[in-house]
Amino acid sequence: MKRAFALISILILLPVVSAQFTVSQVELTIYTDGYVKVHYQLIPEEYTSQISLPLLGKNYEGVEVVDENGNPLNFEVYNESLIIYVENAQVVDVSYYTPDLTYKEGLVWTINVSMEYPFDVILPENAVVVDLSELPLKIASNVITMPPGNQSISYTLEFAAEEGRKDFYFPVLAFLVVLIIAISGFLTIRKRKKEAPKEELHINRDEFLKKLESFNLNEDEKRALLYILEKGGRASQAEVRTALGIPKTTAWRMFKRLERQGLVRIIKGRKENWVELKP
Repeated sequence: MKRAFALISILILLPVVSAQFTVSQVELTIYTDGYVKVHYQLIPEEYTSQISLPLLGKNYEGVEVVDENGNPLNFEVYNESLIIYVENAQVVDVSYYTPDLTYKEGLVWTINVSMEYPFDVILPENAVVVDLSELPLKIASNVITMPPGNQSISYTLEFAAEEGRKDFYFPVLAFLVVLIIAISGFLTIRKRKKEAPKEELHINRDEFLKKLESFNLNEDEKRALLYILEKGGRASQAEVRTALGIPKTTAWRMFKRLERQGLVRIIKGRKENWVELKP
């Protein structure tokens, strides 16, 4: 009798424990510093209440889990897996960053991944592949589709030089010239981007409040915009959320609403997102 009762209990719990889902897409975007953005698109089976997704790597940052409409879903990390509470989602998008999938030996970088399903590896634009563990399923520009299994891709990063780069006697000099021009251009653009918003935001608080009256904003949204204005026109989402004392999910939805109304620009960072007032 006890054995029959135990068997019935296991059968009742089985659908919950073995929550099923289909992996429709896996993308691994590699950055030049070795960081990898992991992106899954999952389709839960009917009546699935939660999904257990193993995390790639032991160190990870910026975990985001949203449904097909971009609304955040609740999740927690347990035993190096992501436990996702599906709710009514038809599609689940998961993304996070990890430095644990790549390593470098000399000039050669290698990404090593064990996957149960095919996956896409998006290499940096200046990457040159030097070795593959297995014949890819597909290659399109810098995107390589690998079959399931323990796979690795080795590559080097080639820096672009001037057109007609045929003179091999002065490669170091050519590289330094290009590097100096690139850094100078980057600093100039960065300086302009920093200075432009400050010129546009030289308005007083009363004028700013008057302009906001034309928008249908709640008190939290007004307080958030004023806080960002006082910080010079840009602040991190975490900083604004702490200042207003509102939950992370509520703040996420608020920033999305403000972005849709054209009042702010959300800048995605590696560790946290920033919010910038739009002129």
